[in-house]
Amino acid sequence: MASQTHNPASTDARIVISVDAMGGDKGPAAVVAGLVASIARLPDLDVILHGDESVLQPLLAHERTLAQRVTLRHAARVVTMEDKPSQVMRHGLGTSMWATIEAVRDGEAAAAVSCGNTGALMAVSMLRLRKLPGVGRPAIASLFPTPGGDKQNVMLDMGADVKADPANLLQYAVMGVSYARNGMGLARPRVGLLNVGTEEHKGRPELHEANGLLARHAATGEFDYIGYVEGTDILSERVDVIVTDGFTGNVALKTAEGTARLVSSLMRQALTSTVFSRLGALLAARALRRLQRRIDPRRVNGGVFLGLKGTVVKSHGGADATGIAAAIGLAHRLAKAGLTERIAARVASFEAAGQDAASGGPGNDAGTGSVSSE
Repeated sequence: MASQTHNPASTDARIVISVDAMGGDKGPAAVVAGLVASIARLPDLDVILHGDESVLQPLLAHERTLAQRVTLRHAARVVTMEDKPSQVMRHGLGTSMWATIEAVRDGEAAAAVSCGNTGALMAVSMLRLRKLPGVGRPAIASLFPTPGGDKQNVMLDMGADVKADPANLLQYAVMGVSYARNGMGLARPRVGLLNVGTEEHKGRPELHEANGLLARHAATGEFDYIGYVEGTDILSERVDVIVTDGFTGNVALKTAEGTARLVSSLMRQALTSTVFSRLGALLAARALRRLQRRIDPRRVNGGVFLGLKGTVVKSHGGADATGIAAAIGLAHRLAKAGLTERIAARVASFEAAGQDAASGGPGNDAGTGSVSSE
């Protein structure tokens, strides 16, 4: 299974994704099972798989469909959930996580996927890939389901940095809009700033300042700013991109995941408690399966690191084969859309437009902030 180098920006090229097989709670077997599902669904996908060869080779040998599509790269060491990011930055060479990111840095893969330690993954990604020019702080973006068909909302930051000043929140909006436009096909995304209420006087002073910044730069950024949104809007159709700091975003993400599991558990209890409820569940089986699929957090698994010179998808540490396949599918979609290049162009254009506006130059026109490729 020889390694290949492809041009991920070309629509007729194969898309190579670098995958960390180690570090997840469910082990390499779940990763390989996720690969099987991904390979079957995505005919243009190839994978570079990093991990302990003695563990992975027998798993791959049982899956003939992977033989021509997966390149195994041995990595003897694993980054654990207990490892501190600073330790991994100093001593991470030789781990499967480090090798996974290195493949993107070297241009062998268009994106990386890992279930490992979030802090360590961000640290290694920052160290090896570096930030895009003009980006102050990278952010993690996650998707949330909504009642409207397959529509999903983008929310960031989900925990890359627990703090964010008004300028950071504005840049998160710019990157989130590019994600929504290129990864989800939304021509003019609606952006909301997460707050404790929608009234103008509510929230911290830095949110008031960010609110003004977003309103003033909406035309340049080519998005519709709808103002403050609340926690109840995260899963609604009112907004497309939700901007917040990493502390709040991470709490919201974990709360949504826990709520989805609670609802599923309560439904199972209610539908199996009596003979009549079991009969009703049998009659409504197809509708219930559709509902379960819609609220299943595994199917929207994958936080995307935005603002780096490479696409990195952080899969949930406890993801099973379904969740891992969703994360790989997301990485494939974003790589095919050329998300990193588009965000770089968007940030550069936005910065230039802002500088022109400040100096009274031609960038003061709202149209100068556009990027024709987006």
